[in-house]
This record gives sequence, structure tokens and C-alpha cells, in this order.
Amino acid sequence: MSDTNSPQDWNTLAERVACHVENYLSGLEAVARGEGGTHTIPLLLLEVSQVILAGAQLGASADVILPDNWEPEIGDDPDLDHVRQGLAERLVTVDEYVEVFDPYKDTEPTSYRLSDDLVDVASDLVHGLRHYQQDRPLEALWWWQYSYFNHWGNHAGAALRALHAVIAGARLDVVQESVAVQ
Repeated sequence: MSDTNSPQDWNTLAERVACHVENYLSGLEAVARGEGGTHTIPLLLLEVSQVILAGAQLGASADVILPDNWEPEIGDDPDLDHVRQGLAERLVTVDEYVEVFDPYKDTEPTSYRLSDDLVDVASDLVHGLRHYQQDRPLEALWWWQYSYFNHWGNHAGAALRALHAVIAGARLDVVQESVAVQ
């Protein structure tokens, strides 16, 4: 996108991001309810990858600036603890992992939980979605972009790496075992 985004450009981007957000939220809730079965990790990898695409679009866009430089009040965001708990139950064997939060500034790994990361992302996204659903696409974009750089982008990236490691480890272990058997 160019540095001079028109209202139509912003509306188009907001619509695209809102679609990614809605898909992420519904996918996360389905997995938390146990609908992923044996495909829980691959489904989460897909959901996180797609929402990171939305983040990349926000990151590649010009800064979203609110005309009055303030965010209208939208009330309390929904409580997502039931989603966090459902994910923790499904991810029990892989929920905890370590990550270097900022590869340019941090030198020590930090402990994380996939269930926390996935719901932290959801919390930021649902806040922006509420603006979007109240027909305020610019406020939604501002929030999504700001929180992408400030919070959910890091958590989504860390979760993506952890999910990838679980899947890659399982697939590569299977390949090594089958080669050794031959």
C-alpha cells in the first residue's frame, strides 16, 4: 500500500483483516472445544499462519492515524478464559515452550505457553473486531496495527515457531524411524 491510503483502501484492508480475524477466532474456539481431534496442532498452525498474513498486511501498510488521535470506548472485551482452558487441555504435552522474545535485544530464552499466546492474540484481535463490527473500520485498523507491532505479532510469531517445531519434529522423527527400519 502507498503512504497515502484513501478511505477506500483502508476499508478494503479492514474488510480483509476482519475476515482473517473472524476465521482465527472461530478456528481457535473450535479447537478449544476439541473439534480438532488428532489434527489440533496442524489446525492451529494453519490458523496462526493465516492471521500472521493479516499482520504482515498491517505491517506493510502506512501507519493508521486516527483523525482525533483517540480510540472510542467500546466497553469490556469478552472473557476468553474458557478458550484458554480448552486449549491448555488439548495442548497439555506441548503447551510449555521457550522463546527468545526479541532476537535483537534478548539473550535469554523466556518460558511461554501456547494456550496463553493463542488467546493473547485472540484478545487483541477481538478488540479491533468489535470496532469493525460497530462500523468503525479505521479504529479497527488502528488497533490491529498498533497491537500487532506492540503485542500480538510477537505472540503469534512465537506460537507459529512452537507449532512448527512440534509438527516438524513429529514428521522428521517418523521419517528417521522409517529409514532406520528399512
